[in-house]
Amino acid sequence: NCTMIFWIASYPKSGNTWLRTLISAYYYSKDGIFEQSILKNIEMFPERSHFAGFDYNQENVVDTTKLWIKSQEKINADKKIRFFKTHNVFGKVNGYDFTNKQNSAGCVYIVRDPRNVISSIRNHYEINYETSLKWMTDPNKFIYDVARVEQYGYSDFQFISSWKINYRSWKVQKKIPIKIIQYEDLLKETYAVFKDIIEFINKTLNIKEKINNDKLKNSVNSTYFDKLKNDEKKNGFVEAVPTRNNKEKIPFFNLGPDNDWKKILDKDQQRELHDMFEEDLINLGYK
Repeated sequence: NCTMIFWIASYPKSGNTWLRTLISAYYYSKDGIFEQSILKNIEMFPERSHFAGFDYNQENVVDTTKLWIKSQEKINADKKIRFFKTHNVFGKVNGYDFTNKQNSAGCVYIVRDPRNVISSIRNHYEINYETSLKWMTDPNKFIYDVARVEQYGYSDFQFISSWKINYRSWKVQKKIPIKIIQYEDLLKETYAVFKDIIEFINKTLNIKEKINNDKLKNSVNSTYFDKLKNDEKKNGFVEAVPTRNNKEKIPFFNLGPDNDWKKILDKDQQRELHDMFEEDLINLGYK
């Protein structure tokens, strides 16, 4: 059997969390009904816990890159299949590979129209359009848990680079099987696209069981955006972040399907983004 990590990768704010709710509902629940508690079956990589017992300098932003492969080997030692979410680029940082084919079984990469990603970043990080655009086009961009740096240093450092490099780095790699899906397709035809994803995962991980259609339907029906949004209103959401003044949390499920760049961005912004991302917009069929 397969003893490796299966990645759910994306640039930030592209639908990764929604995809994880679907996958965790299908693989980690009895009947396909999503509950927040099962989301913890699909952690983020890297996180501080993955470097426990390793020697590294917490003050040095990039020092954990040398432990990426080692910590994955340690994770894989028990020969269990695991899903991990990541926003990291595929490739080397500082001369160290993010992952390799010895440790990775495959990947589903979810990509979203960058003109919608920008509004989502703007909301999530409470920054303006210009800053968000700099953020998305900075080839040296990395993220870490700002709130926990004093306590834990930079151990959950992720090198995300720019939107373009992030997407292309996973797309062009030939080391592991990958399925690229578009957020917009998952939104339009959730059941069909998700069924495709499960088929790809099962094939890649050599899972022989037939697809359980009831479970598949339940996974889709229990993770609709409005359901997740309402649940967050009632019970909060594990991945929501506090606002800058720490008074409350920024709603994680914000606009979702209503996040439409045509309505949100002015004409100049639309033109600027179109020109900047033109090649990928055409390749992905975004008009």
